Amino acid sequence: MSQPNPALAARLRTLRKESWSDVVLTQKQLAEAFGVSTGLLSSWENVAKPVTPPPPRLEAYATFFATRRSVQGPKLHLLDVADLTDEEHTVRKELLGELQALRGDLDDPPAQPVFAPASLWHFPPNQDIVIVCAQLPEKYRIAYTDPSSPDFVNLYTYADPDALLELYGHIRACNPASNVTFRTTDQNTTLSADEYTAHLVLLGGVDWNPQTRALLDRVDVPVRQISRKGDEEELDSGFEVTRPDGTTQRFSAKLRDGVLLEDVAHFYHGVSPLNRKRTVTVCNGMYSRGTLGAVRALTDRRFRDRNQAYLDRRFAGADSFSIISRVPVFDNQGLTPDWTLPENRLHEWPESSLP
Repeated sequence: MSQPNPALAARLRTLRKESWSDVVLTQKQLAEAFGVSTGLLSSWENVAKPVTPPPPRLEAYATFFATRRSVQGPKLHLLDVADLTDEEHTVRKELLGELQALRGDLDDPPAQPVFAPASLWHFPPNQDIVIVCAQLPEKYRIAYTDPSSPDFVNLYTYADPDALLELYGHIRACNPASNVTFRTTDQNTTLSADEYTAHLVLLGGVDWNPQTRALLDRVDVPVRQISRKGDEEELDSGFEVTRPDGTTQRFSAKLRDGVLLEDVAHFYHGVSPLNRKRTVTVCNGMYSRGTLGAVRALTDRRFRDRNQAYLDRRFAGADSFSIISRVPVFDNQGLTPDWTLPENRLHEWPESSLP
């Protein structure tokens, strides 16, 4: 594990005080732009007793000081990385490399949800990642799921195989030094102790994946899924949110004559309640196209950077976060939700502190 580095603290202080000669930038102002406390930011600049910022914070520094636009306007703000110009991207890359070199690499740090662009699905090297899918109920399976069949295909027993295929390939590509596995679970099977304490990714909702309910019951997110009791549309199913005042609100998929017009998806990410040095992530829809939409929000190359940049700004400093979003369906195809559009975000937790 790297040791706190006074040189890094001095560099962060210099960035704040000397980046723009005509701008007076206080610790309080910069802390507000980053969404952290002034005391925490001050500890990062304390040369005598420095506190090492986590990697996402260095990325925030690099983004902020890559462009003068960060201090233009009535209030300081952290731009989305996707909005930087090519020249600003170059400055950001060079500055980030300098800060990372000063910081050093952590061997096995406590897990912190990573809210920087293209980073949420990146995990520290050599840490196991387990994707847990629901098992497809037997009545929906085909003959090839019989182990005695010469044409037995184990993947046919998985629910949400499209979401699994999309996510497994993406995580493998992002984490070449890690062991990435996937498996199913049902009411009669459990994960091993090693699997429970790895980075867990849960696909699918409480109807068929009991691990989704079990894990969400152990975290403080104010969202619960109301199960569909059958194959047809359930008017009282959906994701139910408990507001701070105790009232509840439910968000449901939209169907017409049995045809899905719009699904609703829940994406949760946070420190695992089973191992504080690992994370748990839930990608869950009322229907399979919602689950796929939750996955593709951060894997689809046309949307992932803007969606991840939004997370970095919106949930900076949070140990965990949750988004319930619309998943539009067009010509029977589930489309990737754009989280930068307010109308697509039905509920966010923690509550926003942004103006």
